Amino acid sequence: MNFRSIFASRPMRWIGAACAALALVAPASAQSSGSDRPITIVVGFAPGAGTDTLARALAEQLQRRLKQPVIVENKPGAGGMMAVNLVAKSPADGHTLLFAPNTLVIAPHVQPGAASDVNVLNDLVPVVQVTRSTLIIVTTPSQGVKDVQELTKLARSKPGLPFGSAGNGSPQHIVGMLYARAAGVDLIHVPYRGTSPALVDLMGGQLPLAISSLGAALPHIQSGRLVPVAVPEPNRTPLLPDVPTLTEQGIKGVEVTGWFGLFAPRGTPAAQVERINKEINAILEMPDIQEKFKAQGEVPVGGSTQTFAQLMRDEYTRFGRIVKEFGITAE
Repeated sequence: MNFRSIFASRPMRWIGAACAALALVAPASAQSSGSDRPITIVVGFAPGAGTDTLARALAEQLQRRLKQPVIVENKPGAGGMMAVNLVAKSPADGHTLLFAPNTLVIAPHVQPGAASDVNVLNDLVPVVQVTRSTLIIVTTPSQGVKDVQELTKLARSKPGLPFGSAGNGSPQHIVGMLYARAAGVDLIHVPYRGTSPALVDLMGGQLPLAISSLGAALPHIQSGRLVPVAVPEPNRTPLLPDVPTLTEQGIKGVEVTGWFGLFAPRGTPAAQVERINKEINAILEMPDIQEKFKAQGEVPVGGSTQTFAQLMRDEYTRFGRIVKEFGITAE
């Protein structure tokens, strides 16, 4: 046995100890920076839903760009407001985000207690508008309706004509009520738990009319099972450019556009918010992401945090007024 090789000199032992200490300190300091901690994107709807699908597409690309884990966590309930509540009360350290549709600014007016003591304008930081969601008025070939003039004529001949939507207080519900008022017709709202069940009943003959998201209706429009009547937007959608707007067809004041956006808890450092904003804007420029989103009826948007914050404030005020005017509640 070579004792000289076992018992090194004292200086060498000190050097070895110092190197070992540095080896232990380096990972600890890397952990304290939080760079390897996962970012969680919270979604207020079940896995497989449209919101979830979009969030997961973003998370996959964001993980690649940031080189850190990005996971999607589903917290369904109260029309998405359970997720709002959770994120608003999460640590403002940039590791918890919310991906939500514009029902975020409608739900507080329709179901005031759903988010507990959370104020969506004050307790969330708008990071970026991800997409614009087209809504569309659809019927079936058996109704013999191809445009708004024919739809209005049908509705006047059948007072109390029912229309289906994704639920009480949904953007689709609001479109139906605004159209009825603008056209001077009597419609009865039939709420469903989501757009797809409403379209199933429409195509099955249980409903004559529905207001839908374009993503859910598009395959059935393309197959000829549904007839697109109009889009309630200021301009035609590039996803279905041959379908005119309500305004073009003489029905004014019915302009409702859906959207999806990303949010952070209040107090999240501005530098982290801007970092995520920059990365999402870059992701939305990717051709494969654009194609994936457009296939779901979503137009990629992006833009600044300030522009998105203004949109959120404007729509919160507008939808609050509309909900009050029509007496819309969650029941």
